[in-house]
Amino acid sequence: MTPTLVQHRPHATSAAPSPAEACARARDWAEIQERMLVPLYEAVYERLEVGSGTRLLGLGCGSGLALLIAAARGASATGCDTHRERLALARERMAPDAGERRDVELVEGDPAADPARPPYNLITAFQPIGCAAGDSEGLGPALAAAVELADHGSAVVLTGWGPPERCATSGVLRVAGRLTDPLRTGGWRPALRDDLEDVASRAGLKPDGSGRVACPFGYADMESAVRGLLSTGLYGAAVRATDQSQVEKEITEALHPHRRRDGTVWMPNVFRYLIARTR
Repeated sequence: MTPTLVQHRPHATSAAPSPAEACARARDWAEIQERMLVPLYEAVYERLEVGSGTRLLGLGCGSGLALLIAAARGASATGCDTHRERLALARERMAPDAGERRDVELVEGDPAADPARPPYNLITAFQPIGCAAGDSEGLGPALAAAVELADHGSAVVLTGWGPPERCATSGVLRVAGRLTDPLRTGGWRPALRDDLEDVASRAGLKPDGSGRVACPFGYADMESAVRGLLSTGLYGAAVRATDQSQVEKEITEALHPHRRRDGTVWMPNVFRYLIARTR
């Protein structure tokens, strides 16, 4: 599959896009961008031997691709997200006429207790942090709620961007901060070495291993690249500070060094994951 960027919760002060814009962005996320982290999903599932005994809770599940991959391995999966439009697309994917019916449940908002459901033994947060200032803060409440629903000793997977020198996309993401306000509120920042460990520590989790995975971002053409990057939500503040055409122009210019002779756009990236355990 072609690799993708990563979804982030909207900044607390962000104005909501119009319903039409939100639906279009969600569709671009599902059709262009979500696939980019498939190598990360597969590496994590392989390492943790996800299969028929796995009861997985996916935080920030987007339009459900990571859940489908887990379900295909035999896992029972529940996904939750605050993005209503992305969840609607996930439900389309899980519909009976979309193919084989798998054991997947979708929840809007943060996870909640269900006496009829056995505890989870794997929690995943496949929204990479270490890209925008404060991007781990939105994960905290959902992670705290999720940990309460898991068995003791369950695996919790946190993911983040690798160092900027190993992520070609980092230069393109700087556009978001440069076009926002002078203070660059919510703008791009380089990933820090202990980002994931800090989140795990605040959640009361015990680190139990880590790894790095190459996830190149590949697009069929420049238009697809711009649409895919915009679908991440990372450029929302920049659009409000300037306008849509200006942001698209700046992204296109930043992508120019990554455009190949055949018109495709290719950016090598490395993502890191941390496996922690509930106490």
